[in-house]
Amino acid sequence: MAKFINPFTDVGFKRIFGQAINKDLLIDFLNALLVGERQVKDITFLDKELLPVFQQDRGVIYDIYCTDENDEQFIVEMQNQEQINFRERALYYLSQAVARQDEKGPDWKFALKSVYGVFFMNFELKGSEHKLRTDIVLADRDTHELFTDKMRYIFIELPAFTKEEDDCENDFERWIYVLKNMETLQRLPFKARSAVFQKLEEIVDIASLTKEERMQYDESLKVYRDNLAVKEFNIREGFEKGFEKGREEGRAEGREEGRAEEREKNFQTIRRLKHMGISIEFIAEAFGMTTEEVNAL
Repeated sequence: MAKFINPFTDVGFKRIFGQAINKDLLIDFLNALLVGERQVKDITFLDKELLPVFQQDRGVIYDIYCTDENDEQFIVEMQNQEQINFRERALYYLSQAVARQDEKGPDWKFALKSVYGVFFMNFELKGSEHKLRTDIVLADRDTHELFTDKMRYIFIELPAFTKEEDDCENDFERWIYVLKNMETLQRLPFKARSAVFQKLEEIVDIASLTKEERMQYDESLKVYRDNLAVKEFNIREGFEKGFEKGREEGRAEGREEGRAEEREKNFQTIRRLKHMGISIEFIAEAFGMTTEEVNAL
Protein backbone atom coordinates (compact mmCIF):
# COMPACT_ATOMS: atom_id res chain seq x y z
CA MET A 1 0.00 0.00 0.00
CA ALA A 2 1.31 3.45 -0.94
CA LYS A 3 2.57 5.60 1.90
CA PHE A 4 2.51 8.88 0.00
CA ILE A 5 -0.08 10.48 -2.28
CA ASN A 6 0.16 10.36 -6.05
CA PRO A 7 1.23 13.86 -7.14
CA PHE A 8 -0.18 13.38 -10.63
CA THR A 9 -3.75 13.32 -9.33
CA ASP A 10 -5.61 16.61 -9.24
CA VAL A 11 -5.94 16.55 -5.44
CA GLY A 12 -2.35 15.42 -4.90
CA PHE A 13 -0.82 18.05 -7.19
CA LYS A 14 -2.80 20.90 -5.64
CA ARG A 15 -2.08 19.67 -2.11
CA ILE A 16 1.64 20.02 -2.82
CA PHE A 17 1.71 23.23 -4.84
CA GLY A 18 -1.71 24.87 -4.50
CA GLN A 19 -2.12 25.63 -0.78
CA ALA A 20 -1.39 29.09 0.58
CA ILE A 21 -0.41 27.62 3.95
CA ASN A 22 2.35 25.62 2.24
CA LYS A 23 3.34 28.17 -0.39
CA ASP A 24 7.01 27.75 0.53
CA LEU A 25 6.95 24.46 -1.39
CA LEU A 26 5.93 26.17 -4.64
CA ILE A 27 8.40 29.00 -3.99
CA ASP A 28 11.21 26.49 -3.52
CA PHE A 29 10.31 24.65 -6.72
CA LEU A 30 10.07 27.86 -8.78
CA ASN A 31 13.46 28.98 -7.49
CA ALA A 32 14.95 25.60 -8.38
CA LEU A 33 13.38 25.95 -11.83
CA LEU A 34 14.67 29.50 -12.38
CA VAL A 35 18.00 29.24 -10.56
CA GLY A 36 20.51 31.74 -11.91
CA GLU A 37 17.74 33.83 -13.48
CA ARG A 38 15.64 35.21 -10.65
CA GLN A 39 14.64 34.59 -7.04
CA VAL A 40 11.02 34.42 -5.94
CA LYS A 41 10.65 35.61 -2.35
CA ASP A 42 6.90 35.41 -1.90
CA ILE A 43 3.76 34.48 -3.82
CA THR A 44 0.07 35.21 -3.59
CA PHE A 45 -2.43 32.73 -4.99
CA LEU A 46 -4.93 34.24 -7.43
CA ASP A 47 -8.40 33.14 -8.48
CA LYS A 48 -7.83 30.09 -10.71
CA GLU A 49 -10.95 30.85 -12.75
CA LEU A 50 -10.82 33.77 -15.16
CA LEU A 51 -14.33 34.58 -16.30
CA PRO A 52 -14.81 35.68 -19.94
CA VAL A 53 -14.93 39.40 -20.69
CA PHE A 54 -17.94 38.89 -22.94
CA GLN A 55 -20.68 36.33 -22.49
CA GLN A 56 -19.81 34.45 -25.68
CA ASP A 57 -16.11 34.23 -24.81
CA ARG A 58 -14.42 31.19 -23.30
CA GLY A 59 -13.34 31.33 -19.67
CA VAL A 60 -10.13 29.82 -18.31
CA ILE A 61 -9.54 27.62 -15.27
CA TYR A 62 -5.92 27.04 -14.23
CA ASP A 63 -4.54 24.36 -11.89
CA ILE A 64 -2.45 26.92 -10.02
CA TYR A 65 -2.31 30.67 -10.65
CA CYS A 66 -0.21 32.99 -8.53
CA THR A 67 1.79 36.21 -8.55
CA ASP A 68 5.05 37.07 -6.83
CA GLU A 69 6.22 40.17 -4.97
CA ASN A 70 7.00 41.89 -8.31
CA ASP A 71 3.50 41.21 -9.71
CA GLU A 72 4.92 38.67 -12.16
CA GLN A 73 2.51 35.80 -12.73
CA PHE A 74 2.97 32.03 -12.71
CA ILE A 75 0.60 29.47 -14.18
CA VAL A 76 1.45 25.92 -13.12
CA GLU A 77 -0.34 22.98 -14.74
CA MET A 78 -0.20 19.19 -14.51
CA GLN A 79 -1.22 17.31 -17.66
CA ASN A 80 -1.39 13.51 -17.57
CA GLN A 81 -2.19 12.95 -21.23
CA GLU A 82 -1.66 14.89 -24.42
CA GLN A 83 -4.62 16.90 -25.60
CA ILE A 84 -5.67 18.16 -29.01
CA ASN A 85 -3.85 21.44 -29.75
CA PHE A 86 -1.88 21.18 -26.50
CA ARG A 87 0.64 23.82 -27.57
CA GLU A 88 -2.11 26.20 -28.65
CA ARG A 89 -3.87 25.64 -25.32
CA ALA A 90 -0.72 26.69 -23.47
CA LEU A 91 -0.44 29.76 -25.71
CA TYR A 92 -4.06 30.67 -25.00
CA TYR A 93 -3.61 30.31 -21.24
CA LEU A 94 -0.63 32.65 -21.11
CA SER A 95 -2.16 35.10 -23.58
CA GLN A 96 -5.24 35.42 -21.38
CA ALA A 97 -3.08 36.18 -18.35
CA VAL A 98 -1.17 38.81 -20.33
CA ALA A 99 -4.33 40.40 -21.71
CA ARG A 100 -5.92 40.66 -18.27
CA GLN A 101 -3.25 43.10 -17.19
CA ASP A 102 -5.10 45.92 -18.94
CA GLU A 103 -7.70 45.85 -16.17
CA LYS A 104 -5.52 48.17 -14.07
CA GLY A 105 -7.30 51.27 -15.39
CA PRO A 106 -7.38 53.87 -18.17
CA ASP A 107 -3.92 55.26 -17.31
CA TRP A 108 -2.22 51.91 -17.91
CA LYS A 109 0.33 52.17 -20.75
CA PHE A 110 1.18 48.56 -21.58
CA ALA A 111 3.64 48.20 -18.70
CA LEU A 112 3.38 44.42 -18.83
CA LYS A 113 4.62 42.10 -16.13
CA SER A 114 6.13 38.76 -17.09
CA VAL A 115 3.91 35.68 -17.25
CA TYR A 116 5.46 32.24 -16.79
CA GLY A 117 3.72 29.05 -17.81
CA VAL A 118 5.06 25.87 -16.19
CA PHE A 119 3.54 22.72 -17.69
CA PHE A 120 4.26 19.31 -16.15
CA MET A 121 3.61 16.67 -18.81
CA ASN A 122 3.22 13.04 -17.76
CA PHE A 123 3.56 11.98 -21.42
CA GLU A 124 5.86 12.40 -24.39
CA LEU A 125 4.98 15.48 -26.42
CA LYS A 126 4.60 14.47 -30.06
CA GLY A 127 6.60 16.39 -32.62
CA SER A 128 9.30 17.46 -30.15
CA GLU A 129 12.71 16.25 -29.07
CA HIS A 130 12.13 14.14 -25.97
CA LYS A 131 13.99 15.93 -23.21
CA LEU A 132 13.13 16.80 -19.63
CA ARG A 133 12.85 20.55 -20.03
CA THR A 134 11.92 22.73 -23.00
CA ASP A 135 12.05 26.52 -22.57
CA ILE A 136 10.15 28.63 -25.09
CA VAL A 137 10.77 32.39 -25.38
CA LEU A 138 9.97 35.10 -27.93
CA ALA A 139 13.19 35.71 -29.82
CA ASP A 140 14.50 36.74 -33.24
CA ARG A 141 14.51 33.71 -35.53
CA ASP A 142 17.93 34.40 -37.02
CA THR A 143 19.95 35.99 -34.23
CA HIS A 144 18.09 34.28 -31.35
CA GLU A 145 18.16 37.65 -29.57
CA LEU A 146 15.42 37.87 -26.96
CA PHE A 147 12.55 40.05 -28.20
CA THR A 148 10.71 40.28 -24.89
CA ASP A 149 10.79 38.43 -21.57
CA LYS A 150 7.10 39.01 -20.83
CA MET A 151 5.95 35.55 -21.94
CA ARG A 152 7.83 32.36 -21.04
CA TYR A 153 6.84 28.70 -21.45
CA ILE A 154 8.56 25.88 -19.60
CA PHE A 155 7.48 22.36 -20.53
CA ILE A 156 8.63 19.53 -18.25
CA GLU A 157 8.40 16.11 -19.92
CA LEU A 158 8.45 13.74 -16.96
CA PRO A 159 8.97 10.45 -18.89
CA ALA A 160 12.30 11.86 -20.13
CA PHE A 161 13.67 11.90 -16.58
CA THR A 162 15.40 8.60 -15.81
CA LYS A 163 17.94 9.51 -13.13
CA GLU A 164 18.19 7.68 -9.83
CA GLU A 165 18.34 9.39 -6.44
CA ASP A 166 22.15 9.56 -6.25
CA ASP A 167 22.42 10.91 -9.80
CA CYS A 168 20.42 14.10 -9.18
CA GLU A 169 22.74 17.08 -9.64
CA ASN A 170 20.63 20.07 -8.55
CA ASP A 171 17.46 20.97 -6.68
CA PHE A 172 15.33 21.00 -9.84
CA GLU A 173 16.29 17.39 -10.58
CA ARG A 174 15.70 16.46 -6.92
CA TRP A 175 12.18 17.88 -7.13
CA ILE A 176 11.48 15.95 -10.33
CA TYR A 177 12.85 12.73 -8.83
CA VAL A 178 10.65 13.05 -5.76
CA LEU A 179 7.51 13.90 -7.75
CA LYS A 180 8.03 11.10 -10.26
CA ASN A 181 8.72 8.42 -7.64
CA MET A 182 6.68 9.66 -4.70
CA GLU A 183 3.91 7.05 -4.80
CA THR A 184 6.43 4.16 -4.65
CA LEU A 185 8.71 5.59 -1.94
CA GLN A 186 8.64 4.69 1.75
CA ARG A 187 10.68 7.78 2.68
CA LEU A 188 11.40 11.00 0.88
CA PRO A 189 15.09 11.59 0.09
CA PHE A 190 17.04 14.85 0.30
CA LYS A 191 15.62 15.83 3.73
CA ALA A 192 19.11 16.31 5.12
CA ARG A 193 19.91 18.67 2.26
CA SER A 194 16.78 20.83 2.46
CA ALA A 195 14.10 21.29 5.12
CA VAL A 196 11.52 21.75 2.36
CA PHE A 197 11.62 18.01 1.64
CA GLN A 198 10.99 17.26 5.31
CA LYS A 199 7.89 19.45 5.18
CA LEU A 200 6.88 17.87 1.89
CA GLU A 201 7.03 14.39 3.44
CA GLU A 202 4.67 15.49 6.20
CA ILE A 203 2.18 16.97 3.73
CA VAL A 204 2.08 14.06 1.29
CA ASP A 205 1.84 11.29 3.89
CA ILE A 206 -1.55 9.65 3.30
CA ALA A 207 -1.91 9.13 7.06
CA SER A 208 -1.95 12.92 7.51
CA LEU A 209 -5.14 13.34 5.47
CA THR A 210 -8.42 14.01 7.23
CA LYS A 211 -11.36 11.74 6.47
CA GLU A 212 -12.79 14.29 4.05
CA GLU A 213 -9.42 14.86 2.39
CA ARG A 214 -8.93 11.11 2.01
CA MET A 215 -12.32 10.77 0.30
CA GLN A 216 -11.44 13.57 -2.11
CA TYR A 217 -8.03 12.05 -2.79
CA ASP A 218 -9.46 8.56 -3.40
CA GLU A 219 -11.91 9.98 -5.92
CA SER A 220 -9.12 11.91 -7.63
CA LEU A 221 -6.97 8.77 -7.70
CA LYS A 222 -9.82 6.83 -9.30
CA VAL A 223 -10.11 9.44 -12.07
CA TYR A 224 -6.34 9.27 -12.64
CA ARG A 225 -6.40 5.47 -12.87
CA ASP A 226 -9.46 5.57 -15.14
CA ASN A 227 -7.51 7.82 -17.49
CA LEU A 228 -4.60 5.39 -17.51
CA ALA A 229 -6.91 2.46 -18.18
CA VAL A 230 -8.60 4.23 -21.08
CA LYS A 231 -5.22 5.25 -22.50
CA GLU A 232 -3.93 1.67 -22.36
CA PHE A 233 -7.19 0.38 -23.81
CA ASN A 234 -7.01 2.84 -26.72
CA ILE A 235 -3.43 1.80 -27.46
CA ARG A 236 -4.47 -1.85 -27.65
CA GLU A 237 -7.53 -1.04 -29.75
CA GLY A 238 -5.42 1.07 -32.07
CA PHE A 239 -2.98 -1.79 -32.60
CA GLU A 240 -5.78 -4.27 -33.28
CA LYS A 241 -7.57 -1.91 -35.65
CA GLY A 242 -4.34 -1.14 -37.47
CA PHE A 243 -3.67 -4.86 -37.93
CA GLU A 244 -7.19 -5.44 -39.19
CA LYS A 245 -7.00 -2.44 -41.51
CA GLY A 246 -3.78 -3.81 -43.00
CA ARG A 247 -5.49 -7.11 -43.82
CA GLU A 248 -8.45 -5.41 -45.48
CA GLU A 249 -6.57 -2.64 -47.27
CA GLY A 250 -7.72 -2.14 -50.81
CA ARG A 251 -11.33 -3.13 -50.22
CA ALA A 252 -13.51 -0.17 -51.17
CA GLU A 253 -16.90 -1.87 -51.12
CA GLY A 254 -19.35 -2.12 -48.31
CA ARG A 255 -18.76 1.37 -46.91
CA GLU A 256 -22.15 1.68 -45.29
CA GLU A 257 -21.80 -1.75 -43.75
CA GLY A 258 -18.34 -0.75 -42.55
CA ARG A 259 -19.72 2.34 -40.84
CA ALA A 260 -22.33 0.22 -39.09
CA GLU A 261 -19.62 -2.18 -37.96
CA GLU A 262 -17.56 0.76 -36.67
CA ARG A 263 -20.50 2.00 -34.63
CA GLU A 264 -21.00 -1.48 -33.19
CA LYS A 265 -17.30 -1.67 -32.32
CA ASN A 266 -17.63 1.64 -30.48
CA PHE A 267 -20.64 0.29 -28.60
CA GLN A 268 -18.68 -2.83 -27.66
CA THR A 269 -15.80 -0.64 -26.47
CA ILE A 270 -18.18 1.39 -24.31
CA ARG A 271 -19.68 -1.76 -22.79
CA ARG A 272 -16.22 -3.08 -21.96
CA LEU A 273 -15.21 0.24 -20.39
CA LYS A 274 -18.37 0.18 -18.27
CA HIS A 275 -17.53 -3.37 -17.20
CA MET A 276 -14.05 -2.16 -16.20
CA GLY A 277 -15.67 0.35 -13.86
CA ILE A 278 -14.83 3.49 -15.84
CA SER A 279 -17.19 6.32 -14.87
CA ILE A 280 -20.23 6.94 -17.09
CA GLU A 281 -19.45 10.66 -17.23
CA PHE A 282 -15.90 10.03 -18.46
CA ILE A 283 -17.09 7.61 -21.18
CA ALA A 284 -19.82 10.00 -22.32
CA GLU A 285 -17.34 12.85 -22.69
CA ALA A 286 -14.78 10.66 -24.49
CA PHE A 287 -17.29 9.41 -27.09
CA GLY A 288 -19.34 12.59 -27.45
CA MET A 289 -22.49 11.03 -26.03
CA THR A 290 -24.92 11.77 -23.23
CA THR A 291 -24.84 9.80 -19.99
CA GLU A 292 -28.32 8.49 -20.86
CA GLU A 293 -27.04 7.07 -24.15
CA VAL A 294 -24.10 5.39 -22.42
CA ASN A 295 -26.36 3.92 -19.72
CA ALA A 296 -28.65 2.50 -22.43
CA LEU A 297 -25.87 0.36 -23.92
